[in-house]
Amino acid sequence: MRIGELAERAGTTTRALRYYEQLGLLPARRAGNGYRAYDEGDLRLLREIRMLRDFGFELEETRPFVECLRAGHPDGDSCPASLEVYRRKLAELDECIGRLQEVRAHVAGQFERAVRARDELAVSEQPPLCELTEE
Repeated sequence: MRIGELAERAGTTTRALRYYEQLGLLPARRAGNGYRAYDEGDLRLLREIRMLRDFGFELEETRPFVECLRAGHPDGDSCPASLEVYRRKLAELDECIGRLQEVRAHVAGQFERAVRARDELAVSEQPPLCELTEE
């Protein structure tokens, strides 16, 4: 298949495919007429890249998965290098989650403080329920 068809089937652009080719993530095969030629295996590589990118992986982090597929493994994550990328990504996510939990705790504390301050202000601004008047 040609580059336009591959881009359409993979849900990306021809520009992205040329970039992946430049980075060595996508093979650069040419047909006899000079056009780029791709097959179903290339579509599978692109789907792997897109899925990982959708999960927040950097483009370079997809390389071990692509190389694993190119080596003939049924899944891009069955090679040691792919597993190592998963380990690093999990550690990165755990760190990010920890930071977000700290921020959430801080914001929750600020929110509770602000609600108490508002409630105290509302109570202090209310007139007494029963005022005695002298007649």
